[in-house]
Amino acid sequence: MTHKQRLIALWQNKWINNGVWLVGFLIIYLSLRPFMQGDVVKDIAPNFSATTLSGEVIELSDFRGEAVLIHFWATWCPICEFSRDGIERIAQDYQVISVATQSGDNATLLDYAQQHAMNPSLIINDQDGRLFNLYGARAVPADFIINAKGEVAFVEVGLSSSWGMRARLWWANR
Repeated sequence: MTHKQRLIALWQNKWINNGVWLVGFLIIYLSLRPFMQGDVVKDIAPNFSATTLSGEVIELSDFRGEAVLIHFWATWCPICEFSRDGIERIAQDYQVISVATQSGDNATLLDYAQQHAMNPSLIINDQDGRLFNLYGARAVPADFIINAKGEVAFVEVGLSSSWGMRARLWWANR
């Protein structure tokens, strides 16, 4: 077998081929990460007041003394779909503010929430992107974990695991 034939056979190996694709994806993802992160807020989280889909008024300062996850997402975001159920489960154990940005009017968003078994009392409709811009994110999903002092403890833009979010929330509650 010639050197060229060995290289072709090596490339046709499923594990090597998948490994090369994975490394390529990671390089692209890590290269784009600074752009996705944008000019996100640091230090003290900007306070805001907003009304949830169920009509409750939420003010971030009401959560002082405990960690809170502010989760920015959109109905049109395919990556957000992967984290949707995990965020709903996290909300059973931690404080979560779910901000749907640029995803239509309240009726459309409420219908979406009902179709996907989401809790409308956690969802704020950021139809014009005001809150999204206030926090400086450029891409969804964007997650901001605010600690008990009201400081931005962690920022994650892009896909993140629910166990990773839980660990960060646990740490921010310490």
